[in-house]
Amino acid sequence: MKRYGNLWHQIVDWSNLLLASRKAQRGKRFRDNVLAFNYNLEPELFKLQSELESKTYCPGAYKSFRIYDPKPRLISAAPYRDRVVHHALCNIIVTLIEKSFISDTYANRVGYGTHRALKRFIQFARSSRYVLQCDIRKYFPSIDHEILKQIIRRKIKCQDTLWLIELIIDSSNPQEPVLEYFPGDDLLTPLLRRHGLPIGNLTSQFFANWYLNNFDHFIKEKLRVKKYLRYVDDFALFGDDWDFLTQARREIEQYLTTLRLIIHPIKSQLFETRHGANFVGFRILPDRIRVRNDNLRRARRRLKQLQADYARGEVTLKDLIQRLQSWSAHLNHGDTYQLQEDIFSQYTFTRLS
Repeated sequence: MKRYGNLWHQIVDWSNLLLASRKAQRGKRFRDNVLAFNYNLEPELFKLQSELESKTYCPGAYKSFRIYDPKPRLISAAPYRDRVVHHALCNIIVTLIEKSFISDTYANRVGYGTHRALKRFIQFARSSRYVLQCDIRKYFPSIDHEILKQIIRRKIKCQDTLWLIELIIDSSNPQEPVLEYFPGDDLLTPLLRRHGLPIGNLTSQFFANWYLNNFDHFIKEKLRVKKYLRYVDDFALFGDDWDFLTQARREIEQYLTTLRLIIHPIKSQLFETRHGANFVGFRILPDRIRVRNDNLRRARRRLKQLQADYARGEVTLKDLIQRLQSWSAHLNHGDTYQLQEDIFSQYTFTRLS
């Protein structure tokens, strides 16, 4: 297994920090904290570089808030200067580690994403009789810090880089509580082991993908499942043999205990593909692709809000057109021509006089 060293000088290099600052501000450059950082960009980056090189860098406190759509989740936002550091780290290590990823894991990867995952899901579903579809219960809050560090150390041997990675992991703020017992645990084990990554971090998204990388290889190489894909913690196995997929579920549950993870007991099901399956906001049926009803409800609320924002002048015509085109492009991945006609005919966008 190849391990990577001599990465630190690339991470703290001025050009990498400058690139990281540009990436970190995408879509956020008019926010107050970003404007303040960019106003003194060179001094701020030199300060970050000095702190990293001297190992005096210390992550700041997270700001947390809850969202309830599509489901209750705790979102944690790191200070902007820390997000620059996250990008600087990921700029260097992501391409190295992703070489070991299977081709059918789709989340948070350049050139992949939900629509490519949907296309692959449709291909597998329409060529298979059964699907075992699972997701992991409270995935981000359950990620075990020590297991994650062990996984990372197997691929990275640069001690300076490991210092930064482990500092970021150790600085994670408390997530929603998860109390699960696994083989070998005593009464206090789940309370003593640190777990949970903040959902809002770029590094958390990458580490979450990495955490299940060996699991992907287990399914492909040990279980020899030919039709398998994963999007973050949602994964699906396809086949024509019910008994094989039933046995695969048992082995999956056993393997996941080594990562201190549990599949969701209700959302994880084995069923015939002809009944239709939900995936990345769509419902995949044998003869058509529909948008899920809960996604439509959210979209209607957002369109109504967009209508009001545009009327008050809070959204420009250019932004309005981009958002509508983006939503239409998303819908185009399903059989939604009539649906789009019905939705967009209900909304008119005019300025208040």
